[in-house]
Amino acid sequence: MRMCSKREKRGGVLPKRIILMRHGESEGNLDPTAYDTTPDPKIELTEQGIAQARAAGARIRHVIEGEGEGSESDNWRVYFYVSPYARTRSTLRELGRAFSKKRVIGVREECRIREQDFGNFQAQERMNVIKETRQRFGRFFYRFPEGESAADVFDRVSSFLESLWRDVDMNRLHHDPSDDLNLIIVSHGLASRVFLMKWFKWTVEQFELLNNLGNCEFRVIQLGSGGEYSLAVHHTDDELLEWGLSPDMVADQKWRAHSNKHDSNGSCSWYLDAFFDHLPDSDSDDENVDNHDETNCVSS
Repeated sequence: MRMCSKREKRGGVLPKRIILMRHGESEGNLDPTAYDTTPDPKIELTEQGIAQARAAGARIRHVIEGEGEGSESDNWRVYFYVSPYARTRSTLRELGRAFSKKRVIGVREECRIREQDFGNFQAQERMNVIKETRQRFGRFFYRFPEGESAADVFDRVSSFLESLWRDVDMNRLHHDPSDDLNLIIVSHGLASRVFLMKWFKWTVEQFELLNNLGNCEFRVIQLGSGGEYSLAVHHTDDELLEWGLSPDMVADQKWRAHSNKHDSNGSCSWYLDAFFDHLPDSDSDDENVDNHDETNCVSS
C-alpha cells in the first residue's frame, strides 16, 4: 500500500508555494492625481512598472527552479490568480514572459483579490484629508466614504481563500500530483497583507504593524518539512522584521518552517497572551482556585 505524502490533501496535492505579488509601478503610484480622472481599475503600469514586472518574473522563476526538492527537480508548474485591474493584468502579462506554456497549467481572473475600493474618482485634496482621518481611526476598520475598509477586503479575500482550497482539494487546477505546484497571486498591497493575516491568523493589532509591499515585491509562503506553511522557509529573519512582523511573529514563522502540522506552538506566547491576562499552567492550579472558592463560599 502506498504511504500518503505530507503534501497530499485528501483529493488534491498541497501546493509547494503560494507566492503573493504586488503589481508594478502604476500611473497612480507615480502621480496620485491620475485618480482624479481615471477609474482605479483602469490605471495602467508605467514603463518602470513594466520593467519591474519582467524582472520579478525572472526572480520568481529562480525561486521555483533553485529550490527544487532533492536534486534540481525539474517537475514544477505554476498556476496564476490575478486581480481584474489593468495594472495587475499588465503585471501578469510581463512576468509571464519568464515561463513557457509547458510550465503554466492555468490562470484565473479573480475579482475578490482586487484593490481596496476607495470610492470612484478620487479627488486628491479630499483623499489626503480622508487618509489623515484613517491614520487616527485605524487602518483596518476605517471605511472610505463610498468605499471599503480593510476589514471588508479581509472578508472577500477570506472567501477567495476558501475557493482556492476547494480548487486544490478537488483538483480543479488539473495538476499532475508528481509535479511541484506553485500558486502565484498577482494582486495589490492591502489584499496581499490581509491574505497573510487570514492565512496565519494574525490579529488586527498585528496587521497594523505590517508594512506595505513595494511594487513587484512578493512574499513566498512555502510548505515546510513538517507540513506547515511558513514565510521563514524562503525569507530571512531580517526580511520578516523589515516587513513589520514582531519578534514573536518571526519566531512563529520559524517554528512553522520545521514543525509537524498537528503540533501545538507553545513557544509563541501571543497566541494566548493577546487574549488572556493569565491562564494557569496546569489543571492543578485550577483545582486550587476552585477549592479556595468553595472554601470561601462555605465560610460565608
